[in-house]
Amino acid sequence: QVQLVESGGGLVQPGGSLRLSCVASGSFVSVNVMGWYRQAPGNQRELVATISGGGSTNYADSVKGRFTISRDNAQNTVYLQMNSLKPEDTAVYYCNAGVLLSVWGRRGDYWGQGTQVTVSS
Repeated sequence: QVQLVESGGGLVQPGGSLRLSCVASGSFVSVNVMGWYRQAPGNQRELVATISGGGSTNYADSVKGRFTISRDNAQNTVYLQMNSLKPEDTAVYYCNAGVLLSVWGRRGDYWGQGTQVTVSS
């Protein structure tokens, strides 16, 4: 079993900042790509940012220059620093991780339960 637990969401005014965290725990060999996705009411879930085990990053155009994804491999944790937040960033943010479950190559893809981010004055 692998669990992803997010934290750090909340209510913030436009222009403000929030930092999301996601910790992976359970039985696995290693955590590979980790990422953040978001889903606003009435919309499909969309990619926000991903980071590989080696630190390569990828961002949605809508968040480039405002959000920064990082990770602590020793702690199996991924972070999302969100600056200059806009009302359109309001959504439930989900953590995602690709995990190597066994030394024989069995893999799994897991999601957290989501954390609400609301940007409003």
